[in-house]
Amino acid sequence: MWPHSTPLRQLTILPTLVTGVLLTLLLVFITSYLKSPWRKLPPSPPRIPIVGNMSQLKNKKWLFSSDCKGRFSEVMYLDAMGRQTIVFNSLKSAYNVLERRAGIYSGRPRFIIAQEILNEGLGMVLMDYGEPSKLSPYSDKRGQILVSALLDDPQNRHGHFQRAGTSNILSILYDYPTLESANDKAVEDINRSVQWSSQAVSRTFLVEFFPWMIHVPKGLGFFRDAFERSAQRADMYLRLFDRVRVDLASGGDRPSFSASLMQNHDRYHLSEREMVSLSGQLYGAGSETTSTTLMWWTLAMVAFPQVQRRAQAELDAVVGCSRLPTFTDAPHLPYVRAVVREVLRWRPPGMFIPKGATCIANIWQCNHDRAIFGEDADDFRPERHLDEGGELLPGPIETNQEGHLSFGFGRRICVGKHLANDTLFISTARILWATTIEHVLDENGKEVVPDLEGFTDGDCLSPYDCKITPRFPEVVSILSEERERFMD
Repeated sequence: MWPHSTPLRQLTILPTLVTGVLLTLLLVFITSYLKSPWRKLPPSPPRIPIVGNMSQLKNKKWLFSSDCKGRFSEVMYLDAMGRQTIVFNSLKSAYNVLERRAGIYSGRPRFIIAQEILNEGLGMVLMDYGEPSKLSPYSDKRGQILVSALLDDPQNRHGHFQRAGTSNILSILYDYPTLESANDKAVEDINRSVQWSSQAVSRTFLVEFFPWMIHVPKGLGFFRDAFERSAQRADMYLRLFDRVRVDLASGGDRPSFSASLMQNHDRYHLSEREMVSLSGQLYGAGSETTSTTLMWWTLAMVAFPQVQRRAQAELDAVVGCSRLPTFTDAPHLPYVRAVVREVLRWRPPGMFIPKGATCIANIWQCNHDRAIFGEDADDFRPERHLDEGGELLPGPIETNQEGHLSFGFGRRICVGKHLANDTLFISTARILWATTIEHVLDENGKEVVPDLEGFTDGDCLSPYDCKITPRFPEVVSILSEERERFMD
């Protein structure tokens, strides 16, 4: 044996061992990859390393396109810097997960700015499921004011709808006097509050991606703004709540949600801070959604005049021209109720799902699902909600018989859906009874057709013009009589 044979043999064997180890590691990697459930993720738009789908989420308009489901299937996967989201683009897939398996799909992701700072952890709709949640009819006067305001100043209809929605929820929660002006400070307060909430819930702040930043000094940048806004909101809610407290202390007994909380605080085991916050959360949630829906409804009346005429014919046959519609007329106005159901549908405000991923329904795609609503799902057609005899049908079971998914699914379904339906019904009935809503004309006398796909981002409606006029001569005098009847 040569003296140096052992070192030489070792040098010869070493590359073989390295190659064997590398091949073994490669085999383990390939096997793990083939068995990994992550290979079964739903289809996804192209992702960029590290940031994922962040670039596509800057402008969400593609989520509402008619080919979204065709390009990415009924279930879609999005990843924004490690924050995983499963999007359901069909009613069936959303129902099977969010409704049938609501017990494990009713949670909420962490909202650091919107929940923990802006709402001090008490935002009811942002609480995780299972987290301790302590938990008026539409006035004839408010309905009369809305119709009169639309006739007096039709170009400010969004302001009138906002005032009506704010006035309605303020009355229910705090027995607040009817707001008669779209410029009332209460309307400005709620608009500002809703804007803050929308920005916060978007979860685009760095702290949402890097939660450890919650521990940096609170006087820096966005933290300072968030805490200042939180203090302003809390002060606004407390002032409204104190108004009810003073009324009760002075012997008043006018009913309101806040008064009920105070009178039954022992039964509900609520602290004052929790009662103030609960009323405030409902205040913020109950006003803007109604005004947005009514703006879409107005656009539909302009774009589909045949729908408006049929609804008005039904109102004339049931109500006549000598009085305003009331809730007692509702059972006899199936087409008007179908119009409400249709606007909420038409324009709403087996794969591996990673643990902790946020699962959401693409409400737009679900409400336009051709498998459920037919090939004309993109059209505004209230008749789809009626039977052959013209009576209102129960909606598909996947929609909880609502005829749309705009109120959500499962244990997270909107608790105010009945109030929303009532408010939209009476607003729709009275505006149609009193007014005609038409196209405006251009300088050549031709009708200006609004852009039905004219939303700017999600459900934000681009501005459009229309003409609103009294349907018959007696309208103005009947509205004036109603106003005098409710004068204090």
